[in-house]
Amino acid sequence: MKIVIPGGSGHLGTILKRSFEREGDEVAIVSRRGPLTWNRLPEAIAGADVVINLAGRSVNCRYTPSNREEILRSRVDSTRDVGEAIGRAVWPPRLWLQASTATIYAHRFLAPNDERSGILGGEEADAPESWRFSIDVAREWERALDEAETPLTRRVTMRMAMVMSPDAGGPFAALLGLVRHGLGGRMGDGRQFMSWIHYRDFVSAIRFLIRNEDVSGVVNIASPNPIPNGDFMKALREAQGIRFGLPATNTMLKLGAFLLRTETELVLKSRRVVPSRLLNEGFTFEHPSWPQAARDLCARWSAIESERRSHDRSKLSRVFGHHSHRHRVGRVHTSS
Repeated sequence: MKIVIPGGSGHLGTILKRSFEREGDEVAIVSRRGPLTWNRLPEAIAGADVVINLAGRSVNCRYTPSNREEILRSRVDSTRDVGEAIGRAVWPPRLWLQASTATIYAHRFLAPNDERSGILGGEEADAPESWRFSIDVAREWERALDEAETPLTRRVTMRMAMVMSPDAGGPFAALLGLVRHGLGGRMGDGRQFMSWIHYRDFVSAIRFLIRNEDVSGVVNIASPNPIPNGDFMKALREAQGIRFGLPATNTMLKLGAFLLRTETELVLKSRRVVPSRLLNEGFTFEHPSWPQAARDLCARWSAIESERRSHDRSKLSRVFGHHSHRHRVGRVHTSS
């Protein structure tokens, strides 16, 4: 199977590429920089079986006017580019999986948001006006997919929660770093729900969508059990064997976000999202609950770190061994 992943050079693309190639599939990553650049997108899509579009600038930044424009344009324009390339292909792919975000749903505590009854955000009385930007981006992002003319290609809008993997650079690594440094307490009042998915379930869900040809439209890619932030961080601390985590008040988070040049929305918005369509179609989660998933991820992270440290020690040993050998040779040569 040939799979093309525009915007696949980041965290999620790396996870998918590694998994698909392990199963013998051909994976082509299209990026702004790399062997297969964006101007070769039509060439890459020609003859592909599946396109998984993950392109879009990171939202982990301050929402300045220039950053807002880049975030919006990177998502909308890339989606339009993919749609045009598919629409013009002589042999178009049979499936287009398009990234979107669970952030499109309302800031909500009491009821979960699924694909049928979920409330889209933007009008919540208890949400800061600055959060409206993310909703507007998500709506425009999905509209670009809906407007694409690809009659021969099945399309799925993936409203994705945070994908948790032990790899560096992802949200799990960032949260675990806080825990390891004693800062892994609740954020704000801790009531806001965190929607997440274990990376193995993320990959399995993608494969499930590829196989199940009757599924199209919006699909939530998230664990069936979102959890309040306070409980989420407590479970992560326990999984890592750390008893205490310093809580962060709203004021502290605002200051920290300012210093790190990011936005508090990423941790304070309540994303209570559930994957009703996946469950109704018969998908089974390997890691449905966060405490169990956190234990698995911490164990995998520890194994990766142990291997990295072993590799670093081995590398240092070779370097110092080489210098020591040169020193001994030099001494023997001098005394002769």
